[in-house]
This record gives sequence, structure tokens and C-alpha cells, in this order.
Amino acid sequence: MDRHLQQIKRTRQDVQRHATNLKNKSKMRNLIKKFMASNSHDEAAGLYNETVSFLDKMSQKGILHKNTAARKKSQITRHFNSFAKS
Repeated sequence: MDRHLQQIKRTRQDVQRHATNLKNKSKMRNLIKKFMASNSHDEAAGLYNETVSFLDKMSQKGILHKNTAARKKSQITRHFNSFAKS
């Protein structure tokens, strides 16, 4: 068991950050699933901006690698653009 105050604080911070990261990753997955399940351009338009913005934030915070975020945004954009053709 740690007895140094700094290590106790560090452990407390790690637990809090881990919980926040899990919450954000879950939100990201749910946004992507909700967007991909959308069937109309109007429904997808609002979700598109929210999802892409959230992916950018996750990338900036270091929770998601920048190439992973770019790949997911590309996938989302392809799905969004498929509505314009049909």
C-alpha cells in the first residue's frame, strides 16, 4: 500500500481519469452507432456534426489516436454522402 501523499493523489486521479475516459469512449461508440443507423439525410445531418466534433475532441485529448479518428470520420462521411446520391 502506498504511503506517500503524492502517490495516493496520483492513484485517485488515475481512477477518476479512467472513469472519464470510459464514459467518453462509450459516448463515442453510441454516437457512431446512432449515426450509422440513421436512414435519412435530415436525420443524419444533425448527428454528423455532433459525431465528427466529438471525434475531434477525443483525438485532441489523446484518448483516440489521430489516425483512428480520421478513419472513423472518413467512414462516417462516406455514410453521410451516400444519402445525397439516392
